Amino acid sequence: MFYDTRKNDHGLPHNPFKAIVTPRPIGWVTTMSAKGEINLAPYSFFNGITDKPPIVMFSSEGAKDSVVFAEETKEFVCNLSTWDLRDQMNGTSAPLSRGESEMKFTGLEAAPSRLVKPPRVAASPCALECKWLQTVRLSDVEGKPLERYVVFGQAIGVYIDDRFIKNGRLDTAAMKPIARCGYDEYAVVESVFKMTRPQ
Repeated sequence: MFYDTRKNDHGLPHNPFKAIVTPRPIGWVTTMSAKGEINLAPYSFFNGITDKPPIVMFSSEGAKDSVVFAEETKEFVCNLSTWDLRDQMNGTSAPLSRGESEMKFTGLEAAPSRLVKPPRVAASPCALECKWLQTVRLSDVEGKPLERYVVFGQAIGVYIDDRFIKNGRLDTAAMKPIARCGYDEYAVVESVFKMTRPQ
């Protein structure tokens, strides 16, 4: 099959785009407002884009609290979503009122960050403490502004649970990170394989 995304004429009951761009790591983003309100939300349009310096991005459909708070305080934290935390991660996507704590709503404990003000999720095995760099509002091919915002941040501090460092390497599979697939489907990383790049 082939379809034109501008016409959205795929003929399927659900849009397959998100099932093609998969699996997508989940940026479980903690932000703090200028008033001190804490927000925690999952973003599956998330990734690291360079490691020197380490920079991440997350994309929001609409100027949600994560975008607004990151711009207000110029900081955010990306927490690793794992199999053990899947229900809490999903729970933090609930449409709560601004100022209502997603951590409290899902029974999560916060842990203080070292270099930024927003806290990390205490139970998450890894967290990236980020300084906000910029937010880009996207436009489509016709130049029409979209309610889609990409937030970029530089990780200035990295928390890793020492239990997952083995033989000098971070054991990704042991942490069981989860990723978003299409529709209401997710994947979990439980095994990895090695390949050496050509010289």
